[in-house]
Amino acid sequence: MTPVLIESLDAEGRGVTHVEGKAIFIEGALPGETVEFVAYRRKQRYESATVERVIHESSSRTTPGCRYFGVCGGCAMQHLDHRAQVAVKQRVLEDALWHIGRIHPESVLAPVHGQAWRYRHRARLSVRWVAKKGGVLVGFRERHSSHVADMRACEVLPRPVSELIGPLRTLVGELSIRARLPQIEVAVGDAVTVLVLRVLDAPTDADERALRSFAEAHGVQFWLQPSGPESARPFHPLDAPALSYALPEFGVRIEFAPTDFTQVNYAVNELLVRRAIAHLDPRPGDRVLDLFCGLGNFSLPIAVRGGEVIGVEGSERLVERARENAAANGLVAQFNVANLFDAGACAALPRCDKLLLDPPREGAMEVVKALGTEGPQRVVYVSCDPATLARDAAVLVKTKGYRLTGAGIVNMFAHTAHVESMAVFEH
Repeated sequence: MTPVLIESLDAEGRGVTHVEGKAIFIEGALPGETVEFVAYRRKQRYESATVERVIHESSSRTTPGCRYFGVCGGCAMQHLDHRAQVAVKQRVLEDALWHIGRIHPESVLAPVHGQAWRYRHRARLSVRWVAKKGGVLVGFRERHSSHVADMRACEVLPRPVSELIGPLRTLVGELSIRARLPQIEVAVGDAVTVLVLRVLDAPTDADERALRSFAEAHGVQFWLQPSGPESARPFHPLDAPALSYALPEFGVRIEFAPTDFTQVNYAVNELLVRRAIAHLDPRPGDRVLDLFCGLGNFSLPIAVRGGEVIGVEGSERLVERARENAAANGLVAQFNVANLFDAGACAALPRCDKLLLDPPREGAMEVVKALGTEGPQRVVYVSCDPATLARDAAVLVKTKGYRLTGAGIVNMFAHTAHVESMAVFEH
């Protein structure tokens, strides 16, 4: 096989090269390396492949910190130095802004990043009963497969949670419903760790005794979820403290249910909130809209800074939780339910001086299209998808008269190819 030179990394952390005009995406290859590869998917315009041999190594290549890397699909970039990962993600963001939005930021914001390991406080673990592998598997999916990786530890989970993987395999294997328990959702709070069991059949009395014994032995709380996320209820112990995380700089504590959306990386979230509020600069007398506000992760710090904040969210459950969090923290904030993907609902949003956006991967197209000539003087956009950020940024800059004064990445998910980012717009 003819060796190839890797030109760049794509948005999934794969090395990119071209052979006779065809793009080749090679897992495990890094920019500047010369490698040999084996293709596992061939299409007319591209191929997907894995590295067979590295002939010339990048200086940024490092030894993966997890023995399951390459089999487990949870991480894609452990072979790349953590600092280099940040640079790669910044390049992905800037490429998206240019190739999709045809815009460049006036400045590059300093990256927001934290520890590379033990950071993941939220996770969804798959569970499978596999007799030929000796029983129950608990973990993330294998790469390119629906199979569950045969793993007994995870280096990105907090150590106490990682150490539960083996005991959980044993526990589930002893339950009568082991073939009817496909998922365990993990939520780590400051005072409690919750494990939500997705149970397709009700546990028997013997199963319940085993769950109680496990919870007491390992200091966790079990919840049971028989159907959708709203069906999840605490099982044992019932007197466990509520899940919560703190934003110490603002003196705020936010409570949440284990199936609510929260950021997976609390340390980076603290930095993200600090940076977003600094760029937004809410002051007494400012009316600030926090759209896709969730639990109030940004709304409550805005209120602390004296802004008149109106949080808007599509989920009634999250809006109610945000109201409870505002009251518990002694803050005045207004929270409303609205579908922010609906043009009519976006057109009816109140006027504001400053706007914070934190949408899901779909972005905030209807929101930005609804902004009029008297739109907010400043927009801080927190994004979990560079492509939809670039699309929306093009609307703000090219049709709404904003300048993209800065953009930078937020490395919320170290060792994955996932790119979170922040962009600041000025009218």
